Amino acid sequence: ETTLDLAERRRIRSAIRELQRQELEQDEETLASKRFRPERSSHRQDNKENWPQSQCLEKEQQAALAALSEQLEAITSVEELTKLLRAAGEYEERKLIRAAIRKLRAEEIE
Repeated sequence: ETTLDLAERRRIRSAIRELQRQELEQDEETLASKRFRPERSSHRQDNKENWPQSQCLEKEQQAALAALSEQLEAITSVEELTKLLRAAGEYEERKLIRAAIRKLRAEEIE
């Protein structure tokens, strides 16, 4: 609605400013509470049910990476390693394969 009364317009504007100020204060309080929340423990608490499962998966992944690194040490061809690199899906696997390729290339240069 429109109003021609200037005093009423001032009251409306001041009410709007007050609401905006209160909203800003609430946002700042929310940010402050999130900023000082301990990250690690809250994550573990939120993920309490899945935590043992994730630990088991992490151990399996570490075992698979260890087996892969042993397998990579036996390979002496850069072409074979490149094929493995293209077929690898996980970041950690690709990282190990790239390291093995660099190692072989360094040995070839020496």
